Amino acid sequence: MKWLEITVCVPVEGTEPLTEIFIEMGTGGVAIEDPALISAYEREIHPDEWAVPKLETAEGTALVRAYIPLGDGWSTQLAEIKKVIGRLGLQMPPKISTRFLEEEDWAHAWKKYYKPLHVGRRLVIKPSWEDYRLLAGDLVIELDPGMAFGSGTHATTTLCLELLDKYVHPGSCVYDIGTGSGILAIAAAKLGAGRVQAVDIDPVACKVAVENVAVNHVDSVVSVRQGNPAELLPYGADLVVANIIADVIADLTPHVATMIKPGGIFIASGIVQERADMVRAAFAAADLVIGAEQADGLWLAIVANKRG
Repeated sequence: MKWLEITVCVPVEGTEPLTEIFIEMGTGGVAIEDPALISAYEREIHPDEWAVPKLETAEGTALVRAYIPLGDGWSTQLAEIKKVIGRLGLQMPPKISTRFLEEEDWAHAWKKYYKPLHVGRRLVIKPSWEDYRLLAGDLVIELDPGMAFGSGTHATTTLCLELLDKYVHPGSCVYDIGTGSGILAIAAAKLGAGRVQAVDIDPVACKVAVENVAVNHVDSVVSVRQGNPAELLPYGADLVVANIIADVIADLTPHVATMIKPGGIFIASGIVQERADMVRAAFAAADLVIGAEQADGLWLAIVANKRG
């Protein structure tokens, strides 16, 4: 299959609304390249192992990429996307470029830039095709994101991983909403959760997550289901984690509040700081009490507790 790659250069604060636009308009995947984040990882990884080319973007901007399958109507879809992007009202007009890709190019070309990464105290994200020398205490997550969100390198994901390391307790029941590659569900299992339910509306993500769960030998703990989390996830969670976007988190919060046991925890990430008040208000309306907030640049993760 052939795809049209749409690349938009926007101010960093525009990445979340632009991602929402792409999701709502049915694109086949979204990726964010934040130069500030790449520079941070460049400092952590040995230069000989770092192969990512410098992104040609102005300071304070990021690249958001989305993909349209080249079937009937793709040009009309592209025109509509450009029209909606033009109405974002950002201070700097977005720059839009496109190119055609074979699915093989999209699925595999990025792999040469993806290296093992330590996150938090114990977790190591290891690409399935990379070698890694295990150190004492390491909890290794073997990962092939494929065409699903969740390589572990974006700030929103690392925030979740660090918080899971802190809040997952042995035997706990964890729900992972918007599981993507399955990285957070696998991490919860590696950290000692007794049962993990991972849910995503995207069938491609669910397929990738199932494969990654099996590779990590946590399929006895983690189950993956496709569909609406509000319909699939019952009451009984000790912890719910959602790494999505602010609008979706706010909409999901009333449902999440019914899933969590008294005293349970909701970890929400994928929140641009300027939209955090929307999430805080949703938590308050659902009687969830904010216990901690953790930031990485413009991104924020919020931890809330259900009243006991």
